[in-house]
Amino acid sequence: MIETPLQCFLKWEQKAGDRIFLRQPANSEWHTYSYRQAGNEIRRLAAYLASELPAESNVAILSKNCAHWLMADLAIMMAGHVSVPVYPTLSSAGINQILTHSNVAAIFLGKLDDYPAQQQGIPAMKKICFPLYGYHEGVLWDDIVKGNPPMKTGDLNHHKKVATIMYSSGTTGTPKGVMLTHEAFGYVGEEVMRDLAITKPERFFSYLPLSHIAERGLMEMVALASGSTISFAESLDQFAENLRHEKPSIFGGVPRIYAKFQEGVLKKIPQQKLERLLRLPIVSSIVKRSIIRKLGLSKAKVIVSGAAPTPVSLLAWFAKLGLCVREVYGMTENTAFSHANYRKIKLGTVGEPWPNVETKISDDGEILIRHKALMKGYYRDPETTAQVFTGDGFLKTGDQGSIDEDGFLTITGRVKDQFKTDKAKFIAPAPIEMKFLANTDIEQVCVVGMGIPQPIALIVLAESARNKSKAEINNAISDQIQQINPSLESYERIARGVVMKNPWTLENGLMTPSLKVKRNEIEKIFFSRYPAWYRETNLIVWE
Repeated sequence: MIETPLQCFLKWEQKAGDRIFLRQPANSEWHTYSYRQAGNEIRRLAAYLASELPAESNVAILSKNCAHWLMADLAIMMAGHVSVPVYPTLSSAGINQILTHSNVAAIFLGKLDDYPAQQQGIPAMKKICFPLYGYHEGVLWDDIVKGNPPMKTGDLNHHKKVATIMYSSGTTGTPKGVMLTHEAFGYVGEEVMRDLAITKPERFFSYLPLSHIAERGLMEMVALASGSTISFAESLDQFAENLRHEKPSIFGGVPRIYAKFQEGVLKKIPQQKLERLLRLPIVSSIVKRSIIRKLGLSKAKVIVSGAAPTPVSLLAWFAKLGLCVREVYGMTENTAFSHANYRKIKLGTVGEPWPNVETKISDDGEILIRHKALMKGYYRDPETTAQVFTGDGFLKTGDQGSIDEDGFLTITGRVKDQFKTDKAKFIAPAPIEMKFLANTDIEQVCVVGMGIPQPIALIVLAESARNKSKAEINNAISDQIQQINPSLESYERIARGVVMKNPWTLENGLMTPSLKVKRNEIEKIFFSRYPAWYRETNLIVWE
């Protein structure tokens, strides 16, 4: 019988109550919660939620990652309610859209950068404020803990019930609420723990949004399954220091995080100098150990990258330092459980299927997945639910890919990202974009081409490149386009590189909370300028 996340927590509370479960920095002080201490607060919160809300209510969590986020999640489960995580960086309109659609009865408010700007997006409902972060609206967490007896036991016969409604980050269109069960979470936690050979409690470091399936499924659920300790970052400014302090044994990131790590290293040791040092036997070992220690990964046994394709050049760069970054693949609808480079690594692929995952490629190249932890469906949207499943129960991922002779999957793009040029040729931009991202001067790229004969590449420079001269940048990107184009079909070849004035960020709405480029939003802003950029005579154009 699969143990659900709540059952796992209750097991460790009973068997290893004094073990540290959560480590939270706040105001430069570390607050720790053992499994027993966390259980005491979770049980009191659960008693309050069970008494105050109708059965199986939807309860939102609006906060950055922190210890109280996880305790709130477990309290919601114990009370028999359903959690609705909300990205902590969403605008008030985005928050309102999710809270209204999901019929939320109460909301936990926690670690936020600009709550006053988000506040108006929250409809009238019961509000519960986390401690440590200064908000005093509605009911206070500490008052609930003081004023309620601990719940004896929760409903443990809940495997098939919905545990959470997770709204996709919305790269294309309106976010949809993905319903995942307690059993699905428990299954993924157990499977990943076993297949990554996690046989004892480990040290996790949580900083990617818990409102995203990668962190929720592959961090929270695996940590609960293994009775591990989870540490958090205090802030973006203190992220590096906190990571070095905690030295996690399991670490996950998105490609942009690893690119930032690389950028930080190359700021101190330029690439040519690094290559010279790595060729010297004794010096090489010292340099590698020093870099890995300063990154905070000296104790890391498992390092994964997911949520977006990782450039092969970046994975190879870390491999030269002795860091094995394993690319994984999944999505909210399959509980982030699909493929991983977990037994053997093949650069350029997202790995082989996890055990008991069935994979096939449809006639039009779409990746189809089937296993025990697929979503129950989209909340209040049976029509779209029906559209994403085949008649025999496979999930249509929306991604295109190919499977090699060893069963390793390569992602070739998104079905909806394909565009057609004026030559009536369909182009998948993702593989071309990956070639550009091999250049450390480039932080973001979006290959586009609707309405023009040949595609063009919209390019955001990395911070390290912004101090270089225009001529240096022009030469570097020109050289790269000339290297890339011969490897492409004639209709795919890049006609222009367009250097953008401003980066694409969460704040300007051009990136998702999981740090993927919002192609649709970029197209809306810049589509009208494609013809003029295409007609320029220079290979590199500046916005």
